[in-house]
Amino acid sequence: MELKVPPPIVFLVCLGLLYAGHIVLPFASVAPPFNTPIALIIILIGGLLGAQAVLAFIKAKTTVHPMHPEEASALVTSGFYRISRNPMYLGLLLFLLAAGIYWGTLTLIVVGPLFIWYMTEFQIKPEETRLADKFGEDYRDYLTKVRRWI
Repeated sequence: MELKVPPPIVFLVCLGLLYAGHIVLPFASVAPPFNTPIALIIILIGGLLGAQAVLAFIKAKTTVHPMHPEEASALVTSGFYRISRNPMYLGLLLFLLAAGIYWGTLTLIVVGPLFIWYMTEFQIKPEETRLADKFGEDYRDYLTKVRRWI
């Protein structure tokens, strides 16, 4: 399966869907108490998760380019990669969760799972195939020890 849509674009489309749901479907919105501080905390966690994941790749001197996983020169299994095989994508999901909470839009109930499904089927699974080809038994062993999302 060919990787066609970069994850940041998928994220932006989903963010746009959340915002559109907030604007176009005001009846599908709720205003939870403390939505702003809750959203800020989730953004902070997602940002730290994503930043640490990128720094782990930089430290390993390997590519973070999601469209070319075959160019990876090292298998990163440290930091948050001990808990999730995809902390960068998990960080993006947390940003979507934060936006949905901030806007109070119930479209998050659809958009969140849609993001997870799309990323799993069209980004993560193809990456896993390429990384298994590249890193062999080390990667297959990693797959058995660490969950895909969390």
